[in-house]
Order: sequence, then structure tokens, then C-alpha cells
Amino acid sequence: MSEGKYLGKLVDYPQHYAPEMLVAVPRHLNREIYQLTDDNLPFVGFDAWHAYELSFLTERGLPVTGLLKFVYPATNPSLVESKSLKLYLNSFNMDRFGQTPDEGLNTVLATIKKDLSNLLETEVTLQFFDALPQTATFDFDGYALLEKEAEAADLTFNQFTEAPDLLKSEFEDAGELRLATHLLRSNCKITHQPDWGSAYIYMKGSVLPAKTTLLQYLVSIRNENHFHEEICEMIYKRLWDIFIPTELAVTCIYTRRGGIDICPARASHLNLLPKHLLNAEVLSGKLLRQ
Repeated sequence: MSEGKYLGKLVDYPQHYAPEMLVAVPRHLNREIYQLTDDNLPFVGFDAWHAYELSFLTERGLPVTGLLKFVYPATNPSLVESKSLKLYLNSFNMDRFGQTPDEGLNTVLATIKKDLSNLLETEVTLQFFDALPQTATFDFDGYALLEKEAEAADLTFNQFTEAPDLLKSEFEDAGELRLATHLLRSNCKITHQPDWGSAYIYMKGSVLPAKTTLLQYLVSIRNENHFHEEICEMIYKRLWDIFIPTELAVTCIYTRRGGIDICPARASHLNLLPKHLLNAEVLSGKLLRQ
């Protein structure tokens, strides 16, 4: 099915459970331009999704409402198209499951896990939350914000489509860096609606990017039309190819749109991935706009 089957189109919301609404988008469609092939990916990774509008009725008509978090690996064949997921999840809204909220929740979560795992041809882990945790864990302490660097205000920004030639090295035998920006912006591949987010970058190697040029590069993504996962992989691949680091991790935490946010993370080694964000059982701390 087409990745644009529902995006940008007026679609009636289903009134009953409708697994046929789900659309899988083959990952290779968004990787070929970056010379990324399934048998030779330069990263491991996962996609963490938060769906804020999961709801259904018990057999007695009592609504159950909360947040669904689910996670699946970046090495599977496809990703789920976000509007199709929204339509699918909303198909539970007026259907009845279980005599009690817990009984209904067990049925609904098992159904969603089965449907998504079958669609994506991989194991999907998920968890339902109906309250905020007392303490929210956070994976990115110690990351310096690029836009808060002293030089940032004096930079000139005039490229707003992806420009990897902006990336320049600064140090030899530099060691490692932990940098972030809350200025990430790109657009939906199909509708061109803006997507806002934050990027976190860890890199270790003998040659590292100058902070000023890294910020200019990340701002240059502003008018790109790609899915969230492709933006994350694009940033990763550019840094991987240009600087040849020994270790690299890129995580993009996007704000929600249509009741869903998508947070892809890619890394050269498993231990570099954000463990709380990618744990379906943990509702981790996020950011100002999430």
C-alpha cells in the first residue's frame, strides 16, 4: 500500500476495530538515496512511538483512556505510517472490550501488539500508561545546546535545504562530543506540514565537527520533506561518512502531531542507544515541547 494512502486526504474515522487501516512503508524507499542497504547498515537502532489518544469502552460503556508507548527495531523491513496508525487506534474508541478496564486493556493491548508485529514483521513491545511517573528518567544529561553556544548568535544561516557540505572538522585527536539542538525542523514527506523536534548527537573519534558548522547543518534541514526516521538516518549517515567516527549516536525526539510522536534513535553500538526512551515499559522524561 502507498505511504500516501491517507496522508493529506479526508478520511472517515472507522467506528469499529479496523486493522485494515494500518499501512506499512518499506524502509528501503527512504534509504536508497543515502546508499543504505539492509545487509550493510552502519547502525543499530529503534523507533519509539508515543500515541496519546488510545481509548476504548468496557462492556458496560466505561471509557478507558491513556497513552500507548511502543518500540520496534530499525532493522525490520518497514515502518508504520503515522496517519494509518492514528486511524487504526481510533477504531477502538467506540468498541467494547472486557467487563473491567483491566480485562479490556489486556485484550486491546494484545490485539495491538499482534497487529503491529504482523504488519512490521518484527516483535513490537508496548505499554499503556494512565498516569505520569513520579520520577521521569532522562537519557541526555550533559548534552550542550548548540544554539546556546556563544558563537551561535553571530552565525549566518542562509541554507534551508540539507547541505552536508556545511560540515567542517575542527579538532584533531578530539575525543568525544555530546551536543544537542531544540531547533530541529523538517516537513512531512507527503503533506509538507512542519515537524518540530530536538536532536541529540554523541560522537567519538579523532576528527569531530566544529560546533558552528554542525548547527548550520542541522538548521539546513528546515525545509526538507522526509519522515522522522529518514531525518535521523540522514543526519547519522552524513556524520558517519564525513568524520568516520569510532562511535556515533543520533536521536531525534519529535513533538507530537495528530496525537502521536515518533522518536527514532540510531547508533554504531547498542550501548550508545538511549535506554529509557527505547524501553516501552518506561515513560521517560522528554523536553519542553513534547
